[in-house]
Amino acid sequence: MEGRSLLKSNLIVMSDNSSETPGSVPATPFPSGNPTGAVSSANTTAPTNLSESSSTKPSSQDLPEDDVAAINQLGKTYQSLKDELGKVIIGQENVIEQLSISLFAGGHSLLMGVPGLAKTLLVSSVAETLDLSFSRIQFTPDLMPADITGTDIIQESGVGGKREFEFIKGPVFANIVLADEINRAPAKTQSAMLEAMQEKKVTVLGRSYPLDQPFFVLATQNPIEQEGTYPLPEAQLDRFMFLIEVDYPSAAEEGRIARETTGKAPETLSKLMNGEQIKAYQKLVRRVPVPDHIYDDAVTLVRRTRPNTEDAPSWISELIGWGSGPRAIQNLVLASKARAALHGSYMVRREDLLAVASPVLTHRVIPNFAAESQGMTSQKIVQRLLAELDE
Repeated sequence: MEGRSLLKSNLIVMSDNSSETPGSVPATPFPSGNPTGAVSSANTTAPTNLSESSSTKPSSQDLPEDDVAAINQLGKTYQSLKDELGKVIIGQENVIEQLSISLFAGGHSLLMGVPGLAKTLLVSSVAETLDLSFSRIQFTPDLMPADITGTDIIQESGVGGKREFEFIKGPVFANIVLADEINRAPAKTQSAMLEAMQEKKVTVLGRSYPLDQPFFVLATQNPIEQEGTYPLPEAQLDRFMFLIEVDYPSAAEEGRIARETTGKAPETLSKLMNGEQIKAYQKLVRRVPVPDHIYDDAVTLVRRTRPNTEDAPSWISELIGWGSGPRAIQNLVLASKARAALHGSYMVRREDLLAVASPVLTHRVIPNFAAESQGMTSQKIVQRLLAELDE
């Protein structure tokens, strides 16, 4: 049966004419032998394992060995997470979903919104619900790199009064780091986060120190107050998987905020997962199968953002100064896998790719002056590219 996944001997058969061994799921984001043939997004037939390899099984004893059961459990956990956050956060369902996708895909997120939209409360609540260590760094113009990474201080060893250097860890040594108003600090301080975000370690005086795992940087920016700020360079923006736009709540939600947050104290949140379980779910997300045409759509979409190339439409070269790089393709695929798993799907669907495309690409598409003069923002450019993807 072409174009459908079949339950047979714990293997995935995505197409009869596939040249790949049935049941194998490539470990790399861009396999060369992924099964061909379109897969119906309405297909709900599930294999009992998404991968034959037992070496990649999550180590957590709370995660079922069967991948389908594990995805079902992840979906229930995600619903519980939304219910818990709903005790202190009213509305913002899209923000919570995108933050969860980034979390289980192992990426960092940049939250953009005006003051007073509970961005800081949301991040701290996520850390509390997931039983992870949390630290907040308030970025200011006088913040130094050592204030983030830590520094060596001289301590007496107690043996003959000998003095030795001892490394004192900075606030970046936490599972979830909130970089509040990250664009308030100069580039020298912002760059201190680059190695931590990409390499999951920091280097001080020639010595490297690994960061606690899992590790997430959730940064915030104020889009309306730009005096005295230092815009993030493209190299650092590219480290963030998502740009999450936090908008005003609806009138009904603001009515609930007025009634429910001005009375009794906020409820205590239950702890749903620990770090080991999150790492196990991240491995599970990477094993979610992706049909070949989804890979093709991700590559096509990103390549169309690059001006003055043969893949880009003519209007792109007129509006964009700089397009997305290969990391955008990786993030599109990983985010699509995470969204599929959170929604209980055993395979990535096209709707998953389309849902994550805007937060992945918006901060990686840099409009030029001509675009700004026409009122064409990054969001509008990405939406137009998505509309043309079906043409």
